[in-house]
Amino acid sequence: MILFPIEHPDKFHKFGMKPSKGVLFYGPPGCGKTLMAKAVANECSSNFISVKGPELLTMWFGESEANVREIFDKARGAAPCVLFFDELDSVGTARGSSMGDAGGAGDRVLNQLLTEMDGAGVKKNLFFIGATNRPDILDEALIRPGRLDQLIYIPLPDKGARKNILKAVLRKSPIAPNVSFDFMAELTDKFTGADITEMCQRAAKAAIREAISAEEDKRRLDAENGEDAAMDGEVADPVPVITRSHFEEAFSQAKRSVDPNTLLKFEEFRKKFDPVYAAKQGGSVDSRPKINWPEDNSSQFNQANDDDDDLYD
Repeated sequence: MILFPIEHPDKFHKFGMKPSKGVLFYGPPGCGKTLMAKAVANECSSNFISVKGPELLTMWFGESEANVREIFDKARGAAPCVLFFDELDSVGTARGSSMGDAGGAGDRVLNQLLTEMDGAGVKKNLFFIGATNRPDILDEALIRPGRLDQLIYIPLPDKGARKNILKAVLRKSPIAPNVSFDFMAELTDKFTGADITEMCQRAAKAAIREAISAEEDKRRLDAENGEDAAMDGEVADPVPVITRSHFEEAFSQAKRSVDPNTLLKFEEFRKKFDPVYAAKQGGSVDSRPKINWPEDNSSQFNQANDDDDDLYD
């Protein structure tokens, strides 16, 4: 959606098509929606402006809308640019659902946001990416065609993704040879990327605590024996790597941050706004509708067709 208009503008011109301007990443928290947006901007060598939804809101009348305009002006000046709205649900809540919010400030900010989206990317390579873990409360005007019309679900990582997450998180850590990434990927089923990262940090902290404790015990023994540690020369590292026991300790405290009820809400949202996914879930092998096209009707493109009345004749 973002790369093709930049790399192949001639193809869009050939088919008379304006490229999509917006995409919404939605899914459970901790699954990499923000990282995905940054990776997309880096891949297409575009400028990247990240905006946290709550940053736009202020207590002063009219200033929140001005913040929205300022962000879009900055993005237009930096085109080609990817404008990323994180925690979009904070400013994109359905209008009329927030009662008593300082005179409808949330509704005014959303109206300003919709207005800027409609007129922002007409002549500029400007793309919007929104991220939320609460898509069900978004105003439907925000995700209609022409705005954030591409809805992409970022799910819990599968086994292959979990293995790569483990490798990425532990790439700078010394790991014991008998620690299997494949086996740990199986153990972390239904874990988010953030859960896996926390588990790896717990294992590293367990190794650090053991190393510090071993060094303190060594110094205490040397002091009792009257030995000078500096005279011993090279001292063996008591904990050179993160071992299985460290990961076992981390696993004992690990937890899944996403419960099944939360996943069910995303499932319902996908069925509502993704007809292809809904058809697959309903058991349809071919999700495309059966269309009986009429016979060749190329005469509709004939300019000399006298059957059509020209209102301006």
